[in-house]
Amino acid sequence: MPQCEMCGADKPSLTTTKVEGAELELCDDCTEFGTEVRETQESSTSTKYSTSSSSSASSGSSGSSGSSGSSGSSSSRRHDMFDEMETVASDYDDRIRSAREQRGLSQSELANELNEKRSLIRKLERGDVLPSDDVQGKLERALDISLTEGGETDDSEWSSDSTGSMTLGDVVKRNDG
Repeated sequence: MPQCEMCGADKPSLTTTKVEGAELELCDDCTEFGTEVRETQESSTSTKYSTSSSSSASSGSSGSSGSSGSSGSSSSRRHDMFDEMETVASDYDDRIRSAREQRGLSQSELANELNEKRSLIRKLERGDVLPSDDVQGKLERALDISLTEGGETDDSEWSSDSTGSMTLGDVVKRNDG
C-alpha cells in the first residue's frame, strides 16, 4: 500500500501535490497544504502538468462569493512562488569568466564597468559566491550572457525505487495551533 510522503500514513490512493515547489504523493488529509498536480496529455510525445487548488483551499471562505471563475475552483490556481523562480546556472562561474575573457577585459576592468569590487568578480569566477540579483543583472547586461538555468531540471537523483520508511513527516514538525 502506498505511503503518504508527508505524514507517512498508508493509504490506498495518493494524490500528486505541489508543496512549496516540490511534487509529493500525499493522502487526502495532507493535500490541503499544497496544490494538486494533474497530468494532461497535449500530444502523444509531450506531457504537460496543470495544477488546481485543492478542494479544501476555499474552506475558509464563507460561502460562494461569485468572484471565482465561471468553472469554480478548478479554474483558479493558487500561485506558487517557485513556479516563476529562476535558478542560477551551475556553471555560472565559467560563463562569467569566458564572457569576460572574450571581451578582453581583466577582472579589475569588469569590476570598474559594473561599479563593483574586483574581489567580488574573483569570487564569482571561482564559484565561491552566488551573484545577488542586482549583480547578476549587471553581469548579464554587460557581458550579454544568461546566468540562469533553462529547461527542465533533472530529478533522477530524487527518484527512488525503494519504499523506505522515512517520510517528510519524520523530518518536519507541524504547528497546527
